[in-house]
Amino acid sequence: MTLTELRPDLVTDRGIAGRSPWQLAWRRIRTDRVALVSGVVVILLGALALAAPLIAAWNGHDPDVQFRDTGITAEGLPVAPSGEFWFGTDRLGRDLFVRVLYGARVSLLVGVVATGLAGLVGVVVGLLAGYYGGAVDTILSRLMDVVLSFPYLIFAIAVVSIAGPSLSATIGVIAFYSWAAIARVVRGQTLSQKEREYVEAARSMGAGDLRIMFVDILPNLLAPVIVLTTLLIPVAIVFESTLSYLGLGITPPTPSWGNLLSEAQGFYRVAWWYLGFPAAALLITTLAFNLLGDGIRDAIDPRTERLFSRRGKAARRRRAPKED
Repeated sequence: MTLTELRPDLVTDRGIAGRSPWQLAWRRIRTDRVALVSGVVVILLGALALAAPLIAAWNGHDPDVQFRDTGITAEGLPVAPSGEFWFGTDRLGRDLFVRVLYGARVSLLVGVVATGLAGLVGVVVGLLAGYYGGAVDTILSRLMDVVLSFPYLIFAIAVVSIAGPSLSATIGVIAFYSWAAIARVVRGQTLSQKEREYVEAARSMGAGDLRIMFVDILPNLLAPVIVLTTLLIPVAIVFESTLSYLGLGITPPTPSWGNLLSEAQGFYRVAWWYLGFPAAALLITTLAFNLLGDGIRDAIDPRTERLFSRRGKAARRRRAPKED
């Protein structure tokens, strides 16, 4: 059996079409319905977070406006979900739907920015440790071990006691706690990549250390870094929610999912929506990011080729017209 009969999708008018690793990864992930649905959910959450001010202007419910007449019952309790308040109200009569959307802005911003900073520091430190080795590797590796073993809540309390709770302090704490995990992965990959022939060829042509690290080695490390950062974003979101829940992160009246949950803990028996909707938003977001990260990891890992090949064959059989 020829290659044309085995893989007709690779044959074009010009012959056999080659595909890059990224094209192969995209081809694999397109067969993963869970990853695709998770990606759509992540995009939808990001769009709703960006559109939060427009939605607040459209329904006339600013996140900090207290609706004393319509947003609180005669007993002083939050109002249940209705046509006016889709997610009900909070203890002060504010629109919970709008506050959840604004909380998504904070949580996604903290998750993406903190993970981005951690990824930048982790890649640089991991490259330096893996490429130079010796004393540099020993010092940086011990620094990673110290950071990974440091109790983050104690560190967060110490930072907040000095700088006060704020968005920048929250991002700084999360980035400090996250970079070491990325650096350890990059270090291990760099140790393997620096022994490859293309590094020796670049060195023989007179390339400097910085060029070899950031131009030759770094592109070959993008796949594991992307997978790890995708999986660290939900961790950062949960981290921020935990700090805000404990009063160490985003402080009211700025809404975040963590302080919304903290405010709602005394109302779960009489106002389920007050606790339920922020918790559901946090759960859906972290689950979508985790499933998307798993899908990207499986798509980039060449060892999963057989799994995606079976999925592709099953999909082609379903699309094929049934024989009479």
